Amino acid sequence: MTTDRDPPGRGEAGAATRCGFVALIGAPNAGKSTLLNRLVGAKVSIVTHKVQTTRTLVRGIALRGAAQIVFVDTPGIFSPRRRLDTAMVRSAWSGAADADLVVLIADARKGLDAEAAAIVEKLAGVPHRKLLALNKIDEMRRDKLLAVAAAFNEALAFDETFMISALNGDGVDDLFGTIAAAMPEGPWLYPEDQISDFPMRQLAAEITREKLYLRLHQELPYESHVETEQWTERKDGSVRVQQVVYVARDSQKAIVLGKGGRTIREIGAAAREELAEILGHPVHLFLFVKVRERWADDPERYRELGLDFPGD
Repeated sequence: MTTDRDPPGRGEAGAATRCGFVALIGAPNAGKSTLLNRLVGAKVSIVTHKVQTTRTLVRGIALRGAAQIVFVDTPGIFSPRRRLDTAMVRSAWSGAADADLVVLIADARKGLDAEAAAIVEKLAGVPHRKLLALNKIDEMRRDKLLAVAAAFNEALAFDETFMISALNGDGVDDLFGTIAAAMPEGPWLYPEDQISDFPMRQLAAEITREKLYLRLHQELPYESHVETEQWTERKDGSVRVQQVVYVARDSQKAIVLGKGGRTIREIGAAAREELAEILGHPVHLFLFVKVRERWADDPERYRELGLDFPGD
């Protein structure tokens, strides 16, 4: 996926280029996707209030001077209860292990709770430089923030600690600069105008899933899934997209459709508007709702999500 953004320059003349991978890890709803989108300067990862929204590794590509940084937004790390949970958590730790630098995003309001402590304990075994970003600082007093930072660093000696608000950008520039400076020297891996290696068909499905969750947050079970079945570019420059929303039961299908199909039309309209804005031309989006029982136990679905299927 590319964009017409104006990329930053390559730094001073003759500066050696840098390029590396940065894993953004943390508990569900810590703000990883919001931070990724801000760092990249465009939407490459969906954001909802529903926990574990990110299911696979999403790579966003950003430039800072002579550095190209490939950010990897990982699924939230939590105690898995289902097969899909297990696959997501394994994917998150895989992303951390393969990165040049790891940034732990933590909700400062929650402090070093049991969930964060478990992540920190395992993070100690990851042999990379580690940064701590305490997020959502706009909702806390400074004295409490300092106490939270001290607790995290007592549990694990982070190389540097940053206090940020991914939502409004406070402190993000300092974090970004430190990350860029830590990247190893080497050639850029992507064109300077590319902001993600996420296929557009998959991003389109994710955007529809985001609108689905935003519209039916309390009513729709977490296991719902969206697939882009057809993507046709037309001669007039528009795109025809056909997607299927999969749910586990007929009762869930009724919720997604809504009375007289009203709900699915609202979801489609919201997704179509955002897709058209991203693509820069009209989108004709057609949504269908189907029941697929136990889809979270189907190995083929995991391959489509880029996850390894965990055995029993």
